[in-house]
Amino acid sequence: MDHLQEKYSQIIKTQAKNLGFDFCGIAKAGFLEEEAPKLDAWLNQNYQGEMSYMANHFDKRLDPTKLVDGAKTVVSLVYNYFPKKELFQEDKAYKIAKYAYGQDYHHVIKDKLKVLLENLRLEIGEIGGRAFVDSAPVMERQWAQKSGLGWLGKNSLLLNKKMGSFFFLAELVIDLEIAPDPPILKDYCGTCTKCIDACPTEAIVQPGVVDGSKCISYLTIELKENIPAAFKGKMENWVFGCDICQDVCPWNRFSKPHQEPLFDPKSELEKMTNRDWEEITEETFSKVFSKSAVKRTKYNGFLRNIDFQK
Repeated sequence: MDHLQEKYSQIIKTQAKNLGFDFCGIAKAGFLEEEAPKLDAWLNQNYQGEMSYMANHFDKRLDPTKLVDGAKTVVSLVYNYFPKKELFQEDKAYKIAKYAYGQDYHHVIKDKLKVLLENLRLEIGEIGGRAFVDSAPVMERQWAQKSGLGWLGKNSLLLNKKMGSFFFLAELVIDLEIAPDPPILKDYCGTCTKCIDACPTEAIVQPGVVDGSKCISYLTIELKENIPAAFKGKMENWVFGCDICQDVCPWNRFSKPHQEPLFDPKSELEKMTNRDWEEITEETFSKVFSKSAVKRTKYNGFLRNIDFQK
């Protein structure tokens, strides 16, 4: 292995750590051959529901060299969002997913990636590339696995031995040749099926395969029309996203609270009761969720989610 490529790997990992990323893994950019038939089969089952964008850019989704000219390396990064305390614990409380407690991760992490790329250019020289945070057709879990950051659990999420799954994934696709990390090929879930058994809408149709159109996260965020009546009584009070398959995962006993102040919830959010949610005005919604990912549902979508739980 080229000594310089090893050196670049160390520089990137040190810089990523300094910016608060928990893990950083490196893989050679190229076509994800094993994923092509899996993605094809998933789309053919219409598991994407109304997420039509999942069927777009099929080739780009499988090959980041089609996204970034001259791409040689995919750098995958992990950023923790496990909260210091869980909100909405009372019985029958309306719940939002932990990742949405604080500011919208897209912006928070994208800003860090820009700084990372800038720092790398200062230390290494001219680097061409792009930063991605859940924002383009990049198969981030597969790249993270390929770069040794974890394995794909039965709930299809990336699991990491040291911190479970309550983290964001982000990528830098760059035109610099860097020493790759070995992939994790072993499945450390074993015979455990807790996530499959716990999903109230039976969205995990087989190990590692999620029918997106049945997932509570999809129903409360991506679906723009009325939630189908078939899901009445099965949503367990989730009004934005869902953490059930992560909450029951034994690997998440290793989750530790994040160190990112921007992911801390606003005091207004912590104080919200079910009655407050049910009576929420558009003004309050805008105030409580001013920089939050929850804005994706829009006010009317959020009200629809609450009404469906009643």
